[in-house]
Amino acid sequence: MSRSALLDVLARRALQLGVDVQYGHRVADLSTLPEADLLVAADGANSGIRGQSAAFGTRVEVGLNPYIWLGTDQAFRSFVFSFERTSAGWIWFHAYPSVAGISTCIVECSPQTWHGLGLDVLGRDQGVRLLEDVFKRALDGHRLISRSRGAPAHWQRFAHVTNKTWYHGTTVLVGDAAHTTHFTLGSGTGLAIIDAIVLAHSLQKYLDVEDALREYDRHRRAELHPVQAASRTSMAWFEHLDQYVDRDAVAFAHAMSVRHGGQNPWHHQLHLATQITAVRTARRAFDTGRRWYLARRRGGGSRSASRSGLAWM
Repeated sequence: MSRSALLDVLARRALQLGVDVQYGHRVADLSTLPEADLLVAADGANSGIRGQSAAFGTRVEVGLNPYIWLGTDQAFRSFVFSFERTSAGWIWFHAYPSVAGISTCIVECSPQTWHGLGLDVLGRDQGVRLLEDVFKRALDGHRLISRSRGAPAHWQRFAHVTNKTWYHGTTVLVGDAAHTTHFTLGSGTGLAIIDAIVLAHSLQKYLDVEDALREYDRHRRAELHPVQAASRTSMAWFEHLDQYVDRDAVAFAHAMSVRHGGQNPWHHQLHLATQITAVRTARRAFDTGRRWYLARRRGGGSRSASRSGLAWM
């Protein structure tokens, strides 16, 4: 399911519950909002609501590598990395299925490669055409899409957002306003939804809003700490890619698979074992069975398990 489709589903449900849903209504000053028992700030990594108070203890660390969030009409069936060596250095993309016939394609490179290829000075269309040429093997003749909902994609650097507290007074942060996770780790949308679920449960459990927000803050920040640590480690691994790209394919794949840190000491031996076809087939069957079992426990069926497998590849 695409993010836009998910938002449409949630908006329709909100309307059914009597919520006054408004679009294109920019809030520049909190004083312009009506009085409320609780203000939920879910306005992204560059949260304007969060930025109006130093009480959250916000810290933003900007990553080293430039990246651009694109789409492609190359319908990848699973998560794909593609690394290409150019005259200016290495450049790569992370791609995964998005909606029917369309995949998300995030292109990343070092600042040196970005400048060397002229991506810092080329116009948007010229830059996209250059990337299509660089990745013509992986894209297999398909094109890159540089506009989403009419807005053009642009190069940026990842903002790693942390906060000392996720609430202040009657304002509470959720999603990227509270925390960001690097796109090489993913899960941003899922983590935001879990924030909302935990917040709702806390508000149901505690009559006092401040008690509910304190419990939400304690619970979710503790859960997000290792996730954000893994995200930082993954981001740093790609920022130092040159240390790994000269390895053989098996060693490189292992280095990339353990980039989050925290692996068991026998992980490398398991990785080597799965180069044997029979072992790889057995492990894949085990993972598929496990996803099927978990889907059944959640009330789904075998189709849910197969979809879950695709979503987390």
